[in-house]
Amino acid sequence: MQVTVEDISSVKKNLRVEIPREEVVREIDKAYDQLKKTARIKGFRPGKTPRSVLEKMFKKDVLADVSSRLIQSSFIDAIKEKDLRVVGQPKLEPPELDGPKDYAYAATVEVAPRIADFDFKGLALKRSSYAVSEGEVDGQLKQLQKNLARFQKIAETRPVSNGDHVLIDFEGFRDGKPFAETARTENFTLKVGSGSALAEFDQALVGMNPGDSKQFPVTFPADYANKALAGQAIDFKVSLKEIREEILPDIDDQLAKGTGRFETLEDLKREIRANLTQGYEKRIEQELNEQVFAGLLSRTQFEVPEVMVTMELESIIEEAERSFSYRNSSLEEAGLSREIIAEKYRDTALKQVRRHLILGHLIDQEKLSIGDEELEAAFQSMADSFKQSVEEIKGYYRGNEDKLDYYKHALLEKKALKLIFDSSTIEEAPPDATP
Repeated sequence: MQVTVEDISSVKKNLRVEIPREEVVREIDKAYDQLKKTARIKGFRPGKTPRSVLEKMFKKDVLADVSSRLIQSSFIDAIKEKDLRVVGQPKLEPPELDGPKDYAYAATVEVAPRIADFDFKGLALKRSSYAVSEGEVDGQLKQLQKNLARFQKIAETRPVSNGDHVLIDFEGFRDGKPFAETARTENFTLKVGSGSALAEFDQALVGMNPGDSKQFPVTFPADYANKALAGQAIDFKVSLKEIREEILPDIDDQLAKGTGRFETLEDLKREIRANLTQGYEKRIEQELNEQVFAGLLSRTQFEVPEVMVTMELESIIEEAERSFSYRNSSLEEAGLSREIIAEKYRDTALKQVRRHLILGHLIDQEKLSIGDEELEAAFQSMADSFKQSVEEIKGYYRGNEDKLDYYKHALLEKKALKLIFDSSTIEEAPPDATP
């Protein structure tokens, strides 16, 4: 077998594999020998059918099967011989095998980049000194106050004005027929002028009195998020049932008890501060990571295989689909599609792949590993987080070897990041001073 490699780029190669006639003949002979044992041909006893008969009846199928097996076995040998770390599936356009002669085919493959060892020490990092303010705590309390607000019918008799909360029934029609995207909806609460509905819809409600019904047209903008409604002209029929006023609860111990989790307002405030602090800690971590990778990327350059970006994008899209499904919704209902997400998050996927490749190389460069004690501690931490026993966590990974390998690699990436941080200088700085 002869293998030649043409560089399309540092991460994309074109292989040409030539298989000598002797090997082709050997595989064809084996194929016919096996077929002779199993073929049931009228007029011949099992195992006694002449090869000439088998060739006449099955030649095309035999040669197709032989070419497939030759490619499978030779391709693996070829990438081993050339030490290619292939990622994703190769692109093959093999010619048909038409007889006992030399056979050659070409394959385009993408390979993991060869990253040179790099100096990861001495990065100058800035840590933002975020601090939770009382204003932020008050803002969270006011949002909770609005979430726990109740609405009641106003006592006065008057028409709707901007800022009112209204209770309506509505249905939308397209070309005089009910439209699925604007199906009849009853007891819908809306704050007029809040921006939650199109301005045309809002303004059509202004001036209506409880008990009134009204029909009016609304044209959705061409760039409306829900693509099924974008650019559509819809006739709405609306019945106004009530004008309501918002009754906000006092921000006190009763508000805290209304959440079902706290006894006093101070308990609630402590929880809010803890959550805000945790959010800032994650933000600080993200900012430091951004600085780390920016610094490392300035010290090493490499191309990224497109197939790795595609795989990372697929993970992002699947996570979005799971998130919508968890909320009993879908991408389409949000006016999204796999194509829209792929376009929006391609740069994010590329950045993620570059980070994984850098950390993966650092793990190899520094010969990092995860010991049994470290893995045990990680399992215990996970068990505490999920409020499960360590044995349950271990049992899950014992039955999912691929997931265990992925988890170990994630731990190694964390270890690599810690190594970088430990060898960097980190300066405390005001939030707006962080790069």
